[in-house]
Parts: sequence; structure tokens; C-alpha cells
Amino acid sequence: MNTAVHRRSALVVGGTGIAGRALCRELVAKGWPTTSLSRRETAAQDGVTMLRADLTDPQAVQAALADTAPTHVFVTAWSRRPTEAENITVNAAMVRNVLDTAGHAGTVRHVALVTGLKHYLGPFEAYGTGTTRDTPFHEDEPRLDAPNFYYAQEDELWAAAERHGFSWSVHRSHTIIGYAVGNAMNMGQTLAAQAALCRAEGRPFVFPGNEVQWNGVTDMTDAGLLARQMVWAATTEGLPSQAYNAANGDVFRWRWMWSRIARLLGVEPEGYAGRPRPLEEQMAGKEDLWRRLAEREGLVEADLTRVASWWHTDSDLNRPVECFTDMSRSRGAGFAHYVDTLTSFAALFETLRNQKVIPA
Repeated sequence: MNTAVHRRSALVVGGTGIAGRALCRELVAKGWPTTSLSRRETAAQDGVTMLRADLTDPQAVQAALADTAPTHVFVTAWSRRPTEAENITVNAAMVRNVLDTAGHAGTVRHVALVTGLKHYLGPFEAYGTGTTRDTPFHEDEPRLDAPNFYYAQEDELWAAAERHGFSWSVHRSHTIIGYAVGNAMNMGQTLAAQAALCRAEGRPFVFPGNEVQWNGVTDMTDAGLLARQMVWAATTEGLPSQAYNAANGDVFRWRWMWSRIARLLGVEPEGYAGRPRPLEEQMAGKEDLWRRLAEREGLVEADLTRVASWWHTDSDLNRPVECFTDMSRSRGAGFAHYVDTLTSFAALFETLRNQKVIPA
């Protein structure tokens, strides 16, 4: 093994989430000693040291990381709160607590932070309203004049980098396609759960979004591609500390994608028909049906709220603006990875079946 690689060690903050799990797999496959720090207890991951702490509690973080000395820190965790003011307070504190603790070890060379396209669209409570940036979104556009926890996380990252002398990167992903039960933002898994419930009731697979999203251009982010970009930015010599958009590299319209997803999931598609039909309405009261389905099919999770995030998919598919990103910055710097989005969905659905998250 290359000695420079051998001296690397990773701390993945939020290693049980949709981005963090994929990142842990990528790092372990590359031979990195890898530690996951998360808020909740979860099943072990091969090759990963699992630590648990309340990330909002600085003493708990210090205790959890007392015996670690990572060279690279990857921050993928966030906590959803009722208001953006609370999101800012809590999520900024999580970044600060981790980086203050890890930074004092004196070993950290690089910190990579995952944020997202709310950087360009605004926070959930003002999502896609008011002034937003023109598509495709570019990394050098100024911040919106609105409170945003992503901005607060960036500010904490920059301040810690100044204090501790490490380089950094920010990775602005679009909606992530990946595997993580219990994740708060998981469109692929949510659509798979929607389809399973539709099949159980003999109902069509109804697009929940608005006309803008049905007809507009969009893109998405495969969790594995995001992981590869983060490791690339953290280890490529000569890169400046800066933000990178992180998307698959293809674009599509939901009016094209919806029937193809339906085919993968074995349901009859029904597209946009004059008004949005949100999943929070379509799937209201389906918890008992899912529990019975899980029992009959031997599924690993009978709690529907841990499988599907109706609210998040509704938010994504009811944006009032078109949404896709420019990938020139990372492409020009040498990151050439590409993932076909339909293939990414197909791979996720196969994983969900194999892991008994959805029926076969």
C-alpha cells in the first residue's frame, strides 16, 4: 500500500445517512481507516468503526472523539428543525462542535462538507420563492439575501479552517439517490415505498408534483458519485479550497422519467393532471397498510416513517422553478465521473429489494 494513503484516516460525520453510508463504503474500498460518528445507533458497517454522540452537545462530541486523530473529516450530517432560525442554530453548532474537537488534534488536513441546492433556492420555509438563481446554478453566484443554514455551516467551516489550518471543500448536491433506512431526505426510497403501497391497493403510481417540475429540466445526485467527488477533492494536490456542484452529469424531465421509474417498480404510471397531488395527501393513513405489508413480505422496517419521507419528495417535486446545476468547475479540475440517473434509480430499487426494504 502507498505509504501516503496508509497515513490517511477518515472521520465521516453522519456516516449512517444516505451520503455518509456511501462515503464510508468508498473510503473502506480504498483502504482508509474509517470512523463513523452519528447521532443514532445503527447496524455495523464492514470496515468502519462506529461511534455515537449527540452532535449538538460539545462535551459528548469531545468524549466520542477522544481517541481519534483523523487526517480527513467528511461532514454529511444535518438535523431538521421547525424553523430556519432553529436549523441555523443547531446545524451550525454541529459543524462547530465536530471541527473544534477534531481540529485540536492537529492532524486534520482537509474537511469536506455536504450541503445542497438550497444554497441557490433558499431554505425550506421559503423554498424556490422570491429571487433565485438562473439555471444552471454556478458555484460562484452570491448568496441569496435570506437566512440559510447552509450558509451558517459554510461560515463555521471557514472559521475552523482559519483556526486550524486545513483545506476544505463544499459539495452542493442535488436530490441524492442512495440507500439509508431512516434518512430524512430520500426520494428514491420514498418513491419505492409509494409504488409498493400503490401495488398493494391496485392504484396508479401518481406523480405528486407540479407542472413546472413535470415539464422542466432537472438533475439528481447518485450517493456513490458524491462520495467519489468528496474523496477526490480531499486528496487531489493543488486544488483550491472552494465549493463544487455535485450532480450525475445528465439532465431529464419528470414527464420522461416517471413512466420509466414506474416500469422498474411494477406499477402503472399517472402523470401530472392539472394540479399537484402531494404524497402527504396520497399516502395519508397508510401506516397500517405498510405494517401489514411488511409483516406479510418479511420486510426489515415496519415503520413507514423510517422508509419514506413524503414531505421531502413533495418539496422537491413542487418547486416553482426549474432546477439543475453546472458541473464545469469539477470537470475542468479533473473530476470526470458520470452516472446515468435512471441506472442509479434501478440500482437503488434492486438494493431495496435485496435488503428487504420493499417487496420483491
